[in-house]
Amino acid sequence: MLERRSMDADAAAIAAFYGTRAGAVARRAIRASLKTLWPNLGGYRLLGFGFTAPYLAAFGAERAIAASPAAMAAPPGCAPLVCDEDALPFADALFDRVLIVHALERAEALRPLLRQLWRVLAPEGLLLVVVPNRASLWAQAERTPFGQGRPFSRGELDNILRAAMFEPRRWARALYAPPLATRLVTRSGAGWERAGSLLFPALGGVHVVEAKKSIYAMTPLPQA
Repeated sequence: MLERRSMDADAAAIAAFYGTRAGAVARRAIRASLKTLWPNLGGYRLLGFGFTAPYLAAFGAERAIAASPAAMAAPPGCAPLVCDEDALPFADALFDRVLIVHALERAEALRPLLRQLWRVLAPEGLLLVVVPNRASLWAQAERTPFGQGRPFSRGELDNILRAAMFEPRRWARALYAPPLATRLVTRSGAGWERAGSLLFPALGGVHVVEAKKSIYAMTPLPQA
């Protein structure tokens, strides 16, 4: 069983993780999955919420803004827009795409945050969410950002998104390498991704899901 240690759930700690060899493996694996779903966002307005610095620039968006929740302290030398989860300082329908990384699992209240993200997303806009997979070893590795906060099963995440008026469309998992910083792991990250997706697809370290903004409220079920 992996040793469990606490880690500060702020941007400085997350940035420090991405500076390690294990963090580089995680960044490459997750970035490849994101780029498969969104290969090019030229001409789009993109919001990154949470800690998206390792990923945001890869999309080539016309305009990209990085925002962090107020509870997540910014790392030294970095000044993202810091805002309250339940009061994002953006106009309605401002963004074509929203990327969420290291945010939902740490949110103080999921519903208000998702409602704000729904508000600032344009009609027919898309949300791309990265969250820890409850079934993975990474969700138990508390020295990493993926072992902090609340991990999710696919069913839980699907229900949460639908309740917030997002329609999940495409699902993927990424980060199949074990949460270790050994050379065997760090030198063969791409091999772990290929083998893991074929041999044990349910055990990827993160869920990656694309969801579409729905403008129709869910119809309540009839009373029995």
